[in-house]
Amino acid sequence: MTEILRFLATYQTWVYAVLGAGGLLFTIRFLRAWDELRRSAFGLEREMAQARLNQAASVLVLLLLGTIAEFSLVTFVVPAVPEDMPLPTPTVDLLATPTVTLAPGETPPPTTTPAPQGNIPPNEACVPGSIAISDPPQDGSVAGITTIRGSADIPAFGFYKLEYAPPDKEAWQAILAGDTPVVDGELGQWNTTPLVPGLYRLRLVVTDNQGQAQPPCVVRVNVLAPTPVP
Repeated sequence: MTEILRFLATYQTWVYAVLGAGGLLFTIRFLRAWDELRRSAFGLEREMAQARLNQAASVLVLLLLGTIAEFSLVTFVVPAVPEDMPLPTPTVDLLATPTVTLAPGETPPPTTTPAPQGNIPPNEACVPGSIAISDPPQDGSVAGITTIRGSADIPAFGFYKLEYAPPDKEAWQAILAGDTPVVDGELGQWNTTPLVPGLYRLRLVVTDNQGQAQPPCVVRVNVLAPTPVP
């Protein structure tokens, strides 16, 4: 079943093309049979035309049902069973929090509750040239659209994402994500205009191509009100 679903999802364009070509061919046959039936005067001739008409109509119904089935499987069934649809290369949601799947009998790693930001030393997990935010600096000020610079480059790199949160909450909001390693360069831009001025935390999370996130680099920033335009 999995192989059939994979085939239908991978070659859906060709499946639709074959169904469409068959539909066109038997539509022509149906119209010809209909025309022959209208012009037939004798019983045997009418019976043969009626048989051809019924055959073309049956095939058209089957093709229509096949098209509906293909659409339903690709649109609804395949996305509902992603675990049964292995892909040649890993795909990840760049803004999603990575999860780890345990093998049968494997003991899950102990979970830890993140400590409040006030108890975390500045730049604890930042590694220059690997996982780091260099601009804005720790306790720096930003306003409007700010360019974030730093590094996101680890072995077996998968993707990175930038997030922000108030200093007293763990409700991290996504800013952007990237799937290309960066070394001492621009990670992206952060539009702080909609934010209420005040203290925020900015963090960089880098994940490898197996979906394993590394300890994030976190810096404190002070968001200022945007400068009024004259």
